[in-house]
Amino acid sequence: MPTLTVQNLPGAVLSVPAGATLLAALQAAGHDWMHACGAKGRCTTCRLDVLSGLEHLTPPTDAELRYRAAGRLLPHERLTCQTRLVEGDVVGRTPEATKLPHQRYEE
Repeated sequence: MPTLTVQNLPGAVLSVPAGATLLAALQAAGHDWMHACGAKGRCTTCRLDVLSGLEHLTPPTDAELRYRAAGRLLPHERLTCQTRLVEGDVVGRTPEATKLPHQRYEE
């Protein structure tokens, strides 16, 4: 099963079930992850900074492409509510701007 590792989130090495979004997999594993719009692709608060494995993710959705065009989502960032892991492994980090105040992060 494909895995997602979030380097700066302790214990965040998780298997991602087929068809699940990255956000759903994070939540199922018990991780609190910012998603202000309720996982509808209407904001960028659930983004993940992808360090490796970008090619293993589904293509960017229309929402992600709109945010990229507006300069609100960088090419190496993906919205966890919109993105699914197709195969292989992905390594990412929680961006500074979307860290939750009650969550402990590593550097």
